[in-house]
Amino acid sequence: MQMLAGPVEYTIEELGESLEMSERTIYRYLQTFEDVGFTVRRGTNVPRLITTNRRNLSIDDLVCFSREEAALVNQLLDRLDAGNSLKAGLKQKLVAVCDQTPMARIVTNKGNSEKLNSLSDAIHGKKKVVLRGYESGHSLTERDRLIEPFSFTPNYIGIVGYEPESGMCKTFKINRIKTVEVLAQDWEYEALHEEKPTDIFRMSADRPLEKIRLAMTSLAKNLLLEEYPLSAAYITEMPDPGENSKEKWLLETQICSVFGAGRFVMGLAADVEVLEGEALKDYIVSTAKYLDALKK
Repeated sequence: MQMLAGPVEYTIEELGESLEMSERTIYRYLQTFEDVGFTVRRGTNVPRLITTNRRNLSIDDLVCFSREEAALVNQLLDRLDAGNSLKAGLKQKLVAVCDQTPMARIVTNKGNSEKLNSLSDAIHGKKKVVLRGYESGHSLTERDRLIEPFSFTPNYIGIVGYEPESGMCKTFKINRIKTVEVLAQDWEYEALHEEKPTDIFRMSADRPLEKIRLAMTSLAKNLLLEEYPLSAAYITEMPDPGENSKEKWLLETQICSVFGAGRFVMGLAADVEVLEGEALKDYIVSTAKYLDALKK
């Protein structure tokens, strides 16, 4: 955006060379700027971003941070828990509006940024990719995975893609991928691309497992919101908590797996009561028995 609105004019070829992007990617960015309301002057091979003179604001003023501003925002983001679903996305956006300076390396991991960019290009171009050296959390093995990527998880922690080898749509964690290789091969199985539901605890499955209802103290409610911000839409005040009850808040939601909700409940056992959810109750009981056996 700075290059398109600055005093120097660049051709499409020069933009692509400077930003290390293909001409197709440059045109895609121009279309995106138009889609969100900016005016782009086309018609020649020298595109320009038309800016407003209102209050004498430049593009830098509107969308760019100084190094000091970026450092301050980054420090505030670092105070969030590492698992916070908004943190990764905000850091990616912070890098997107910073100059190409060492600040970009301060804000986020360059390797993850490169992987996200490659996967984004593959999605827009409808290309297959190879996830090189992917570490499986189930088999504890490391191998290459060929997929057709078609969407990111809401928090950009994972990529959802169709895997021809297994004939299934799966979610792959970005931090378990060593590198991403975008292939020249187009998608073959687009008709089989299906979004899997993802619950507020970031667990996905072919379909929701069950509905749960949790009674929570204010402490548990606040920690839930900090860890899983999407839970806000499913939290209400308890209708009749009782005068001496600690649990003042109610969570009602569908879960896709017992693992995410189970970890949350067991980590705050004194502040959360499971009112509904048989599979979740069974998981907590069996895990408690296992932990108790370890003591003997």
